[in-house]
Amino acid sequence: MDATDDSKAADAAGSTLETLDIARIMHAIPHRYPFLLVDRVVDLLRNQSAIGIKNVTINENFFQGHFPQHPVMPGVLIIESMAQTAAVLVVETLGPGAAGKLVYFMSIEGAKFRKPVVPGDQMRIHVTKERQRGNIWKFAAEAKVDGKVVAEATYAAMILDER
Repeated sequence: MDATDDSKAADAAGSTLETLDIARIMHAIPHRYPFLLVDRVVDLLRNQSAIGIKNVTINENFFQGHFPQHPVMPGVLIIESMAQTAAVLVVETLGPGAAGKLVYFMSIEGAKFRKPVVPGDQMRIHVTKERQRGNIWKFAAEAKVDGKVVAEATYAAMILDER
């Protein structure tokens, strides 16, 4: 095997990609505003891990009711941002044919919320693949603000073609 073959093998098994911008995220997953909860993906290592970035602003529609006098990002939406980051990781791992596939939660375990996420925060969502069997993937995730864990969970998802 020559250097070119080594490079191709590394790319297929676990290459690190540069930043994935919003256009590439929207190509990979079917979510759209107001439910697209990842602005950028960085440090994506195919078949292993990724970091999603969510810039939290007061303009988010959920802050109108959660809570108007003390805006806090709902925990379920933090979990959803973890799932969307994982979905981008799956699509980038499986290749272009996986774009647009749907990711359905099967289980969420050990979800913990350590600190509120508020407007002005930049949430960095660290997602790691724990295992994959067929179209079922399991992930561990931590959401961090300023390097401190604000939420964590493990979850399983099923990847299906769009219907």
